[in-house]
Amino acid sequence: MTASRPEIVAAPDAIAAAVRDARGRGRRVGFVPTMGALHAGHASLAAAAATACDDVAVSIFVNPTQFGPHEDFHRYPRALEADCRLLAEQHVRWVFAPPVEAIYPPGHATRIVVEGPALPLEGAIRPGHFSGVATVVQRLFQLVPADRAYFGAKDWQQTVVVRRMVADLGIPVEIVVLPTVREADGLAMSSRNAYLSPVDRRRAVGLHVALLEAERDWSTGVAPEAIAAGMRRTIEAHGIAVDYATVVDPESLQPLSAPFASAVALVAGRLGTTRLIDNRLLAADRRPGAAP
Repeated sequence: MTASRPEIVAAPDAIAAAVRDARGRGRRVGFVPTMGALHAGHASLAAAAATACDDVAVSIFVNPTQFGPHEDFHRYPRALEADCRLLAEQHVRWVFAPPVEAIYPPGHATRIVVEGPALPLEGAIRPGHFSGVATVVQRLFQLVPADRAYFGAKDWQQTVVVRRMVADLGIPVEIVVLPTVREADGLAMSSRNAYLSPVDRRRAVGLHVALLEAERDWSTGVAPEAIAAGMRRTIEAHGIAVDYATVVDPESLQPLSAPFASAVALVAGRLGTTRLIDNRLLAADRRPGAAP
């Protein structure tokens, strides 16, 4: 049987009414916010939402406020038809694809300011990025008032910032974070992987190799600072320019203080004009002498 094509909705009032009507009839609605150029990682989020919920909405909106002035907003891949075909296979009911003016009306003058876990790492390298993320996500949560929202763990810091915002503002949505989906060689799936040349694509796996080494070293009791230094060396050895390679608290994203309970290894680097990020959660129960 051919999967039904999702209904494409552009008007904010229409998607809000559809979701409220579904929930009013007792249907559980899942929501997957995306910027499009979808891949198997996005499909896994939609599939999980379809399994747990009665109806699924996916937004496709390339958000201008989270891009810096010299970043890739204008060349970011846009492929609505292909995206809808992929989402049909996951039984998505609605694709919310609004124009920019529907999210940011003429004369808009309000942004969400985020601090705490939004300040280090991506926040330091890309000033204003997480303000743009928080602003658009909060707006999308208003327009798609779902029961659950699904995010991928590849953007670890983003998931921490979103969960913090939801808690701080009392937004009535459950945040579900699912594992990173990877290529056969371990490279985290990303819409930006399409930018990589064949040579850079082979080098890009260095991020994953570094994270595997970090997990091994963590399990044998190597100090966080030494793990970070080792990740940096491995990434550089693969020809990747390192933006950061660090081991931090998974919630605050601040440096660890002993005794260590759990941690997350976070890496970011550049291959030519393409910037990639990745991470690996370092489990508490695999480290000798860890705190209970």
